[in-house]
Amino acid sequence: MLFGTIVGSLADKQGRRRACVTYCITYILSCITKHSPQYKILMVGRVLGGIATSLLFSAFESWLVAEHNKRGFEQQWLSLTFSKAIFLGNGLVAILAGLFGNVLVDSLSLGPVAPFDAAAIFLAIGMAIILSSWTENFGDPSENKDLLTQFRGAAVAIASDEKIALLGAIQSLFEGSMYTFVFLWTPALSPNDEEIPHGFIFATFMLASMLGSSLASRLMARSSPRVESYMQIVFVISSASLMLPIITNFLVAPSKVKGESISFAGCLQVLGFCTFEACVGIFWPSIMKMRSQYIPEEARSTIMNFFRIPLNIFVCIVLYNVDAFPITVMFGMCSIFLLVASILQRRLMAISDKP
Repeated sequence: MLFGTIVGSLADKQGRRRACVTYCITYILSCITKHSPQYKILMVGRVLGGIATSLLFSAFESWLVAEHNKRGFEQQWLSLTFSKAIFLGNGLVAILAGLFGNVLVDSLSLGPVAPFDAAAIFLAIGMAIILSSWTENFGDPSENKDLLTQFRGAAVAIASDEKIALLGAIQSLFEGSMYTFVFLWTPALSPNDEEIPHGFIFATFMLASMLGSSLASRLMARSSPRVESYMQIVFVISSASLMLPIITNFLVAPSKVKGESISFAGCLQVLGFCTFEACVGIFWPSIMKMRSQYIPEEARSTIMNFFRIPLNIFVCIVLYNVDAFPITVMFGMCSIFLLVASILQRRLMAISDKP
């Protein structure tokens, strides 16, 4: 939240291509720190990882949108690119990376740091591709603004344009629920230390996400329904799917036996979680499409990193208090947030045509 927001926002001023190269370098350095057992060095690695994550979620998308518009491509192609990126990157490549990491650690017995070394190699390849084939683009190169002026300009844009403010709130609510879910699904499925196949379940989640992104590409290819319209339904479905652990907790008697295989209630919850992951698959390309429409080009990276500040604060608060509340309360909170996101999406739909 602290370092990533500042560095991520520099992408508009210093260049998006340069920011993408910086992402590769910082994450390679973060991977190298994993070889040290010293806490201070590992903490430096987390700072570098925070900077890199912020750049990953803003600089690449900002570069793509600017390059797409600069070349005069059809706006519809942007939606297809986003959905393919989620389908192949967040879905297929995530599954393959997980399997490859498993092979390095278990089959080849190269130790728990081996996946980080492999990641550093892939990052170096990515950096070589960026340096050799990408052109540079900027946010607003006409004025030599300092960082504080950039932040002020981004804050004014969010405050003065209701569509940008709504988009930021929707993104923070959904992503906050999504990251909380990442920490909750394992204890939800094994409350009595049940033996659950974590890798297989994660792969199933990724398949559901791929299915969602594939559905999103079909929805965005049509003129009707619009993104602003169908996302209301997606948020309601995702809210209902995270209510399932609460419902099963009341309706299905919990098992008292330790270390069994996954329970019947757990199986029902897996179905709900897969539905949520499918909604995540629809969310990513859809939010990218809306960001490309509503966020002004000159401060795209800065505004996108602004959106991540409440998200990071929320996740920090949730993790710090994760033991203070029952797991059903946490899921209920996420479900309410998603319902609020649906209401805000309805408002965005109502004002989307206004200049």
